[in-house]
Amino acid sequence: MDVKGQVIAGKVAKILIRQKSGERIELGDLLVVDDEDGYSIMKVYDLSYGSQLQKSVREMIAGMELEGHGGDLSFFEPELRNYIIAEAASLIHITSDGTKKPKGLPTFFSSVQLVSGEHLKFLIKPKNPLYLGKVRSGSKVLDVDVFLDATEILPHHVLVPAITGRGKSNLVKVMLWSILDQDRYGILVLDPHDEYYGRHKQGLKDHPKSDHHLLYYSPNAPTGTNTLVVHLETLLPRDLSGIVELSEAQQEGIRLFYNHFEEKWIENIVRGAELRGVQEQTTAVLQRKFDTFLGVYVGNDDNLHCRNRAFSNTAGMTTVRDITKALEEGQTVVMDTSMLHEEAELLIGSIIVRAVFQNHERAKASGELGQMPVVSIVIEEAPRVLGETRGSNVYSKVAREGRKFKVGLIAVSQLTSLIPRTVLTNMNTKIILGNEMATERKAIMESAAQDLSMDNRIIASLDMGEALVSSNFTKFAIPIQIPLFEDYVKEQTQGKKSPDAKTSFAGVDME
Repeated sequence: MDVKGQVIAGKVAKILIRQKSGERIELGDLLVVDDEDGYSIMKVYDLSYGSQLQKSVREMIAGMELEGHGGDLSFFEPELRNYIIAEAASLIHITSDGTKKPKGLPTFFSSVQLVSGEHLKFLIKPKNPLYLGKVRSGSKVLDVDVFLDATEILPHHVLVPAITGRGKSNLVKVMLWSILDQDRYGILVLDPHDEYYGRHKQGLKDHPKSDHHLLYYSPNAPTGTNTLVVHLETLLPRDLSGIVELSEAQQEGIRLFYNHFEEKWIENIVRGAELRGVQEQTTAVLQRKFDTFLGVYVGNDDNLHCRNRAFSNTAGMTTVRDITKALEEGQTVVMDTSMLHEEAELLIGSIIVRAVFQNHERAKASGELGQMPVVSIVIEEAPRVLGETRGSNVYSKVAREGRKFKVGLIAVSQLTSLIPRTVLTNMNTKIILGNEMATERKAIMESAAQDLSMDNRIIASLDMGEALVSSNFTKFAIPIQIPLFEDYVKEQTQGKKSPDAKTSFAGVDME
């Protein structure tokens, strides 16, 4: 056994381990300690210096060294008198009967070693695998794959929080690639940066099954893909709720226009039609708003025109129906919204999500929900629709109620603290990447599935591609290393076989 240290003191949540001279224990390391009926896996949360020498003596030695009077100080036996203390807590206890939460302490002076794939052999690959990366111990990556069950986690929502540059989009691309060939999940990607499909570089289009399981919509669609254009008559007033900032008078005016003109409500607002109960000033403000976020206006020829190519009064009548059908057939639909105003992007998504949600509600009412696939919506910068100031909209409705109808969110966010606590707690899986902002770490940790109170410093120190997976469907928060998407694609397309079940980290309940 390659001993890294020895247990010397502590309590259940703070086991003190003296590091062996010549060895190195890192923040976030997974350590193993044996006992009579099995072994426990611990995680290092903090490191500190220890010494048998008094502080004044250490200061004197340092001064002698610095001022050139050190000479031979080997009599101080540094490997015995000076050392590193690691603070760790037990994550899980493994016996021949299975696994359980640790409720005891390891034996005094027990030796500890780094975790290995052998220690994780009891974990299995789930039936519906969604790949995240490999198990990570500190900065060391184990050859043990990390999977979660997509059927479990997707309807219960996934949050991917991190500051810029830590690999949020890279992680989501890896996740989507891993389930693209499974027809049990419909994924709608609202892509404000046009980076998921891979129009100009490697992306989901390069998946071997992309011809059958991937659709791409763009206002400027390349040959062989679909033009993103939505007919104005498919919009309903409630689609604007929580997406477009409207006063009470404007909301009431929109409802009156819809009740009177039905599917022609937008056209009549833009034309400035007079309507009893709606002030002329309110109509004028609505005209300007529709011109701004939809690009709809009346030209000199007195015809309705759409400056924004994603909306039309002549085309796109079946777009929402086509996308909804594809999602319910278990396909991934990537919508390039990079050329759209923010409200237009979220509005198009709102129309589609509403249609999906209504179909799943009807399916549950008729007892047919079990035959429907899970549908998940990938939304970048989630506070745009889930923030405190956004009000009620279909995205927040999905966040609060979607799990009952097999509709979930994959929410990507830099500013988690802007999302209401009630919404955060409904996101049962959080894949936490590096974040150096204390307020953001606090919001993430307080809503996590496991107690992450001691992971504060670990989360702050996560490098690009390193993450911590906290989920209701894992026994403990799993540290992982996410592969670079291009490397993952290369590995997957070279015909390598899937890892053996004994070397895959599923994070499922093993009791």
